[in-house]
Amino acid sequence: MSYTPDPERVVAAAARQCYSKFSATKAFDEFTKEDIKRQLGIILENGHFSVLEHSSFTFAIEGISRACSHQLVRHRIASYSQQSQRFVKLKEIEFIVPEKIAADENASKTFREALERCRDVYNDLVNMGVPAEDARYILPNASQTKIVVTMNARSLINFFELRCCLSAQWEIRQLADEMLRLVKGVAPTIFERAGPFCVSKKTCPEKKYDCLKWVELFKKK
Repeated sequence: MSYTPDPERVVAAAARQCYSKFSATKAFDEFTKEDIKRQLGIILENGHFSVLEHSSFTFAIEGISRACSHQLVRHRIASYSQQSQRFVKLKEIEFIVPEKIAADENASKTFREALERCRDVYNDLVNMGVPAEDARYILPNASQTKIVVTMNARSLINFFELRCCLSAQWEIRQLADEMLRLVKGVAPTIFERAGPFCVSKKTCPEKKYDCLKWVELFKKK
């Protein structure tokens, strides 16, 4: 939806002020693109990530499941505004069907029948006068939701390390990959090495050296 205007210039100016008598406003006004890239390279190499917090990014996320949003909101240094199942009556409830279930005819049939039953019971309860905040108890994690998320660049880098990893659950990994694609478009230097730990730090905290990503990056062909 939006982001700090000229996010890399803001971060570079803040970093420049930390290391010299040069004021942030002067750096912001006078830095060339080359100055910005050089300054960002220094702070990223030295791990001076606190200055990354001066740039933030806001995403409007739709079409994810409640199962996914519950994972997303565990990232604490962020702001969230989620569509409320308490106040919003969802007559046309949409669900997320995992690919592995959708690919299996029997599993898909069983799954969809259960979802339809949940939808029907929810609507029946609302029509009986049951408040939406109580009727929602019947709704499954597959229910679609909408959420607005704001994170600063430092938090996003940590988010990408954890959620772009192939060990992350498939839905939030797809979401993280798309968010990374978007921020790289506006702050390519900040997020140049962003991604799972094997990309950002060339290490694997889980020691899964048979992971397809690790093999792709580091195993000799």
